[in-house]
Amino acid sequence: MRVVFMGTPDFSVPVLEALAAAGHEIAAVYCQPPRPAGRGRKDRPSPVQARAEALGLEVRHPASLRNPEAQAEFAALKADVAVVVAYGLILPQPVLDAPEFGCLNIHASLLPRWRGAAPIQRAILAGDRMTGIAIMQMEAGLDTGPVLMSEATEIASEETAETLHDRLSEMGARMIVEALSRLRQLTPEPQPDDGVIYAEKIDKSEAEIDWTRPAAAVDRQIRGLSPFPGAWTEVEGARVKLLGSRVTQGSGAPGEVLSGGFVVACGSGAVEITRAQKAGRGAQEAEAFLRGFELPRGLRLGRD
Repeated sequence: MRVVFMGTPDFSVPVLEALAAAGHEIAAVYCQPPRPAGRGRKDRPSPVQARAEALGLEVRHPASLRNPEAQAEFAALKADVAVVVAYGLILPQPVLDAPEFGCLNIHASLLPRWRGAAPIQRAILAGDRMTGIAIMQMEAGLDTGPVLMSEATEIASEETAETLHDRLSEMGARMIVEALSRLRQLTPEPQPDDGVIYAEKIDKSEAEIDWTRPAAAVDRQIRGLSPFPGAWTEVEGARVKLLGSRVTQGSGAPGEVLSGGFVVACGSGAVEITRAQKAGRGAQEAEAFLRGFELPRGLRLGRD
């Protein structure tokens, strides 16, 4: 098929690669423009732009698709279908209507649960046991369109947003290739009205750990915000990000280090930290982290 691809971050790259490998004609790749990054604040292309250029594909990054000129340029591609995954711009109706088979979105949840910006993180934060990928026919509403295909996957007990992100990205890549091969046979199923939950964008204010909460909630916070923005606590005035954890046995004052390892008491129960990061350093497994950062038994973590 003749495909327009629309995506920007790392999550979208395996999908672009899968479409190209499957032999689809990529008419153009739309993504967000380069942004300043790094210490020099030089413009850096998005992961999708970098991969598209390596594949020799035409890349476009309009600031908006709301103006008639941008819409005409999109329609002139005469695509059979547009594949959209984490693009970052609203698609107005003329764009949605331009391809023969419309625009298909790869969404990282089992719709209608977790419509919106942060479905992967919110699923972990909420303690969901299952999530998945939905291939949706896009319409004007936010993730409200009918679903063409969906597939569920279990969220493992120690899974982080990072590992789940990577797994769902690969799932989406595989599923969209299958969906395009069966597009004329698939029947769009309207989403039910029951079970709609919105996955609000993650705010950095959610990242500080409150050790008075139950261990299960603290564990979900650590895993759901790993690696970004990263749940954090203070250790004798120094901010430390906690990037991996598991619920374990133990009790003590909230924030109290319970062992020579990295077990910390919560409001009820305790968590064992499995991965952490000091400011200005790379992330480390707990054993390596503790070799350079002593945490004596009885030390209280968090702000006074």
